[in-house]
Amino acid sequence: MDRAVSGSGRPPSVLRLRSYAKVNLGLEVLGPRQDGYHELRTLFQTIELHDDVELRPRRAGISARCDHPDVPPDERNLAVRAAQLLREYAGLRRGVEIVITKRIPVGGGLGGGSSNAAAVLLALDRVWGLGLGFDGLHPLARRLGADVPFFLLGGTALGLARGDEVYPLRPQVEGEVVIVDPGRGVSTAAVFTRCDDTLTPRENGPTIFRFVSRYLEGKGDAFRLLSNDLEAAALEEAPDLAGKVNHIQGILVREGALLTSLSGSGSSYFGLFREARQARRAHSALLDEGFRAVRSRTLTMDRYRKSWVRTLAQAGRARGWDQGRNGHHGNHGRQGHPRGRREAQGLRIDRV
Repeated sequence: MDRAVSGSGRPPSVLRLRSYAKVNLGLEVLGPRQDGYHELRTLFQTIELHDDVELRPRRAGISARCDHPDVPPDERNLAVRAAQLLREYAGLRRGVEIVITKRIPVGGGLGGGSSNAAAVLLALDRVWGLGLGFDGLHPLARRLGADVPFFLLGGTALGLARGDEVYPLRPQVEGEVVIVDPGRGVSTAAVFTRCDDTLTPRENGPTIFRFVSRYLEGKGDAFRLLSNDLEAAALEEAPDLAGKVNHIQGILVREGALLTSLSGSGSSYFGLFREARQARRAHSALLDEGFRAVRSRTLTMDRYRKSWVRTLAQAGRARGWDQGRNGHHGNHGRQGHPRGRREAQGLRIDRV
């Protein structure tokens, strides 16, 4: 994590956070739920691509600003809602200013807004002296959005229910990633509606669980089992993307991608590679064809956690936040941070 510079040598008041992106290595839509969401199985994976988020203490009020025109400054912004929800839950009157510098494509299925919200929860939990940790923040994260709980954990993880029940996988996926931003968003609601219209009973069983079993066994072809049930619906919803995706996929496969897929409901498309030289070639070829593409790497749960440990150590030394000086309520406990019971569970599937 980057650290703020203080000319006086005293700890800074501005917290600088890295808010990491994710890709969905696989996504299965099982059907609509009674609560209006969809029952999902998905494999989340954090990557090194990140937004920069700064938090600045204020006596009162919560505000946000961002360098991207499509990111709202009010409660439509998940990061603002995260700060409001945590403050309300803890019974605090403190404020915060949130400044976001976007690197993660907006509306691309890479979880930028959800990641921003989780980063705010994790950092404010520390500087406001709440000590909620993963277990305490998880129910708040679920109220914000289905992807937010995953960003409390990071790494390679299985998402169940709405995607908000998250379990880490062992071993973690490590590799190079090339992401292509088509430069236009796709409506998530419209994509799910199209998917519902074509949803049929699964003939091949739970492919994500089959992947997990083969991956745990060290099978090199495991990634071939993975797919994204939303991809066809997204390309039907945005037919202008279909030709581009076919071209992008062809380049990624030609250069040796283990997996190519739309991330989430789109519109970002990515390839996962075993070797950096393959990713470099694919990235270069995509740029030559006029696509907007970035290279990144997977970020394991251990590396994700270590990154947050460094950041929260900085937060613990920050001045101007008055940690623990204002009263708060709630069954918080002091459970450590960012660890929690789910960290140690891991996922072990020996037979599917």
